[in-house]
Amino acid sequence: MTDLNVADATTASPAKPATKPARPYFSSGPCAKPPGWDAAKLATDSLGRSHRSKIGKLRLQYAIDLMRELLGLPDTHRIGIVPGSDTGAFEMAMWTMLGARGVTMLAWESFGEGWVTDAVKQLKIDPTVIRADYGQLPDLTQVDWSTDVLFTWNGTTSGVRVPNGDWIPADREGLSFADATSAVFAYDLPWDKIDVATFSWQKVLGGEGAHGVLILGPRAVERLESYTPAWPLPKVFRLVSKGALAEGVFKGETINTPSMLAVEDAIFSLEWAKSLGEGGLIARSAANAAALDEIVAARDWLGHLATDEASRSKTSVCLTVAGADEAFIKAMAGALEKEGAAFDVAGYRDAPPGLRIWCGATVDTADIVALGPWLDWAYATAKSA
Repeated sequence: MTDLNVADATTASPAKPATKPARPYFSSGPCAKPPGWDAAKLATDSLGRSHRSKIGKLRLQYAIDLMRELLGLPDTHRIGIVPGSDTGAFEMAMWTMLGARGVTMLAWESFGEGWVTDAVKQLKIDPTVIRADYGQLPDLTQVDWSTDVLFTWNGTTSGVRVPNGDWIPADREGLSFADATSAVFAYDLPWDKIDVATFSWQKVLGGEGAHGVLILGPRAVERLESYTPAWPLPKVFRLVSKGALAEGVFKGETINTPSMLAVEDAIFSLEWAKSLGEGGLIARSAANAAALDEIVAARDWLGHLATDEASRSKTSVCLTVAGADEAFIKAMAGALEKEGAAFDVAGYRDAPPGLRIWCGATVDTADIVALGPWLDWAYATAKSA
């Protein structure tokens, strides 16, 4: 740790702010529950019933219909609820569709690097990898769209996102695979530019983990029905039956048994999101990110890991702390948690030492504003320790 002034024994402890965030939940996954959430408010008629019962299928289909409506997803795209959270959904896409042509992978944070590892070591393919350091975005003009292209739309561990879909050509030959787990519902995504997208309810919706969502455009469906991978597929990855897409997966007939409690929890979040009106989730995320920007701008010891505002995340916002090492960040986060002022704000373990504040739609802007003085207190407390 460098450049941190250590107070002497006579230095008084910094004063605690008078007001705490009402809901101090700033984890980047699982994320804060929607305002007003209460377990007692969840519908329970589907619990204890088979997911293949009439009510089970109806509730699963209802969740899919709500997602389609809120995302403005065209009828050409399928939505499936799959096991394994976003990781399971993205692995399913990789294992079922890669290998038909060359592959380009973009990696600028931990999960992007994870997909590279799986492609090389598990699938034994030799992708072109375009990398950038944490806080930076790769040169998108280098991408060869005659290949399949895999990338994270919003890097949860780096706070860096692609600014839009303009870099994805309409006449691409390869498929675009977007790990969009901390982007879906927070941005207006160009679905005509995305052939495969994956996400988890646990991010912007504040739902539970364990289940992922797989969105397939028509070009992805065509790939699945015309190409058979060289490697064997586990049962939970199989999306094709007798040469045709298993359409039931995209109508609520899940491959394996889902948690209907998690489904009901997701439905609660989706209905809350619908109550906000069109663009409501996007607007809340943007307001939260703007409030955090003001906090950062007012403090010379705080900064954004993503220095380019155009590619800076509005959900998983990653911050630098002047002179801080891992121990200092741990001290700050620990002090905040002990006071009940902010939970789970330390940066991701593989990222440079810093803070990570979730600004997704389920967080209230007033709580972001209230967090600012507590960050001052935690910084001063860690310095004086």
